[in-house]
Amino acid sequence: MVQVILLERVDKLGQMGQIVEVRPGYARNFLLPQKKALRATKDNLAYFETQRTQLEAQNLTRKSEAAEVGQKLDGLVVVVIRQAGESGQLYGSVTARDIAQGVTEAGFSIARGQVVLEKAIKTLGLHKTRVVLHPELFVGVTVNVAQSPEEAEMQSKGVDPLRLAQEAAVRDAAAQAESDAGGETEAAEAPAKA
Repeated sequence: MVQVILLERVDKLGQMGQIVEVRPGYARNFLLPQKKALRATKDNLAYFETQRTQLEAQNLTRKSEAAEVGQKLDGLVVVVIRQAGESGQLYGSVTARDIAQGVTEAGFSIARGQVVLEKAIKTLGLHKTRVVLHPELFVGVTVNVAQSPEEAEMQSKGVDPLRLAQEAAVRDAAAQAESDAGGETEAAEAPAKA
């Protein structure tokens, strides 16, 4: 394990200024290159203490800027058009890249690393996701996965297009069966009259 000083809040690890122990690969491959941490040496501890107020001020500035964007972005609905089977299962999945692209097209520039997906989106419907605008600020974005823009609009109004299609298929099958049964009755009665 390696000790590092966090230069910003890191989710599930700690707050700015904390000294935490992490695996060497995590420090070497993620925290140090992304400038999220420094190795916990005497020189770096002294450097951090001299820079602490400046780092906290920068953090507050970034957080307030992210909060302004977050107010506009919170609750955004992103439509993603995908092909799916009759049961609503997608042929593939919707990824963080797809969501980031949809949010960017809506006028907010975000990277795919800012999209937090708890699990892969593999079905049609409305799915809640989180977007990280700042290490201390998350906003909710709804992903509307549909087969067409018309279906996306129906889903946004709370109508399930798959259920409607299934009900229509059942009604059509019942009507077809009824007309087939009516035709058979008439054919059976015709020879009896002759």
